[in-house]
Amino acid sequence: MSHAPVAVEPSRVSESRHLLARAGAYWPVLCCYLLGAVVLTWHLWADPASRAQVGDPEDVDQFAWFVRYAATAVWHGHLPALVTTAMNAPRGINMMWNTTFLFPGTVLSPVTLLAGPQVTLTIVLTLGFAGSAASMFWVLHRWGGSTTAAAMGGALYGFSPALLDAGAGHYNFEFAVAPPLIIDALLRIVTGRGLRSTVRTGVWLGLLTAAQLFTGEELLADTAVAAAVMVAVLVLGHPRATVAAVRMRGRAMLGGLGVAIGVMALTCGYALWVQFRGPLVSHGSPWLVAEFHNYPFAFVTPSGALLFHTSASAAAAASYPERLPEYLAYLGWPLLIVLAAAAVCFWRDPKVRLAAATFALLELFSLGVVRGSVGGWQYPVAILPWHWLQHIPLLADLLPDRLSILAAGAAGALLAFALDRTRALGVRVRHPRLIGVLATVVAVLAVLPLIPRPVAVARVAPLPAGWQTTFADLRLTASDHVLLIPDLRSGMRWQAETGVPGSMVGGGAIIAPAADGQATSYVDHRRPTAKYLEMLYLGAPGGHAPPQAQLRADLAYWQPAAIVAVTTRGTPLGRYLTAEFGPATVQIGDMLAWKHPVLRAGR
Repeated sequence: MSHAPVAVEPSRVSESRHLLARAGAYWPVLCCYLLGAVVLTWHLWADPASRAQVGDPEDVDQFAWFVRYAATAVWHGHLPALVTTAMNAPRGINMMWNTTFLFPGTVLSPVTLLAGPQVTLTIVLTLGFAGSAASMFWVLHRWGGSTTAAAMGGALYGFSPALLDAGAGHYNFEFAVAPPLIIDALLRIVTGRGLRSTVRTGVWLGLLTAAQLFTGEELLADTAVAAAVMVAVLVLGHPRATVAAVRMRGRAMLGGLGVAIGVMALTCGYALWVQFRGPLVSHGSPWLVAEFHNYPFAFVTPSGALLFHTSASAAAAASYPERLPEYLAYLGWPLLIVLAAAAVCFWRDPKVRLAAATFALLELFSLGVVRGSVGGWQYPVAILPWHWLQHIPLLADLLPDRLSILAAGAAGALLAFALDRTRALGVRVRHPRLIGVLATVVAVLAVLPLIPRPVAVARVAPLPAGWQTTFADLRLTASDHVLLIPDLRSGMRWQAETGVPGSMVGGGAIIAPAADGQATSYVDHRRPTAKYLEMLYLGAPGGHAPPQAQLRADLAYWQPAAIVAVTTRGTPLGRYLTAEFGPATVQIGDMLAWKHPVLRAGR
C-alpha cells in the first residue's frame, strides 16, 4: 500500500507534461488563426461601430436587432423572452422560429450595451472564423492528427469559402464553432473513446447541443445530418465490429446519450415547447426550399471574395441565383483533385474513409432536388440522394446548400488525415523528410486558391437627426406600439442602435405564421398601409393611397401609441401623414411624430 502513491505519481507527471506539451503546440496555431481572422476583418475593425460587411445588409441589420434585444433583456435582469411584441406588434413573433442568435447575444450583451450591436457583430464575425478553425484543429488533433496536418484542416474549415460567404450576413452559420465539437463528443460515445467518463462526455455533448440550438438551430440540424452520415458510414463499414461493440459497450453508450438528452431537456426543453406548442407556432419553411441548392459550377468557380479569381469567375459567382450567403460550394479544382486522390490512395485507412465518405455524401446532399448539368450532361433528379430524403420530417425544411459548411469540415479532416498518412509512408523510403515536405507543399498548393480577401465593408445607415430627442419627447413606455416609417431595414437598424422604440409595428424578414400556420416572412405579408407608407418614404413612383376603410382597419389592428416617420413636412410622406393626422406632435430634425394618432374628421 505504501508504494501505490509512488507508482501512480510518475504517470500523473507524465500526463501533465504531455498536456503542457500539447498546449504549447496549440497556442501558436490558435494565435495564427486569430491573426488571420483579424486580417480578414480589419476593414471592420477600423470603425467597428459604424461599418458592416457588404453582401447581405438586410440580415446584418436583423442580427443587430436580435443582439440588441438580448442585451436589453439582460439589462433588465432576465433572459430574453421567447415570445415578444418588440417586433411585429401587436401580434409579435415566436423567437424560436427566427434566427434570434440568443446565446451569443446574451453572452456579449455587455459589449452591445457599452459599444453598440455592430461592435458585437464584428466580434462575432472575427471569432467565428478563428473559433471555427480552432475547434476543428482541436478535434483533429484529438483524433490523432499531427499539429501541422490538424492546423491545415482547421484552417480549411474555419476560413473556407462556405464560412466566408455565410459571413456576409448569416452570423448563425458563420459562427460554426460548436459543430466539430458536437460530432467529436458524439463519436467518442459511439466508438467508446469517451466511455471512461461517460457522464462527463454526455454532459458536454448536451451543453454543446444547447449552445448551438440557441446560436443557430438550422446549423444544429445540419450537424445532426452530418453526424448521422458518419455513424452510418461507421456501422456499414464495420458491421461485425459494430455488433460486438454494442454487446460490450451498449449500456455505457446509451448512458452517455441519455445524459446528453437529459441535459438538453433541462436547458432546451421549455424553448422547444415554445417553438412547437407555444404561441405563434409555424410549420414548414418560409422559403422555397427547392431554390436553395448548390449548382455544380459553383464548386469550381471562385467568387470575387477570394484572392485568386478572374473577372469571368467573379461575374459568374455574382450572377448566382441566390444571394452571396448562399454561395457556399466552392473548393476549386486543385483541392477537389487532391481530396479525390487521397480518398483513393488511403481508402483502407478508417479515418480517411470516414472523412471522404462524409464529404462526398454531404456535397451530394447539397445539390438538393433540382435537375442540373455537368459538362453539358443533364443528370436526373432521381440520382440525387436528397430526392429520397426530402420528405423525412425536419429534413423537408432544411436548405440543402448549407450542408456545404459541414462538408468543408469533412474536407479539412480528409486533407489532414491523408497528409499524415502520406508523411507516414515516407518513413519507409530513403528520404522521409523529403516526402513529408512534398506532401505538405501539395496540400498547401491545393488550399491556396481558397485564400480570402479582406471582407469588403460599407457604412451602416446613420441615425437620423432628432431620433433620440423625438422618442424622449414622446415619453412612450416599452410596451407602446409604434408605427415606424421605414419599418424594414433602416427602421430595424435604428431601433437596434438605440433600443427605441420598445415595440415596433413590422420588422425585417422575420418569420411568423400565416392564417393557416404556414411559416412566412413579414416582408411578404405586410398590411397595405405599411407598404404604401414605405413606398412614399423611398420616393417610389406610382402607387395609390389605400382607401380610408383600409387605413382605418390597419390602424385599428396596430393600435399604435405613436406614428414616427423619418421625414419632413415637405416630402410626399410628410404631406400625406399631415393630411391624414393633422400637424405632427413632435417635429425635430429629420423626424415627424404623432402621439396617439387619430384620423382627422372628414377624412
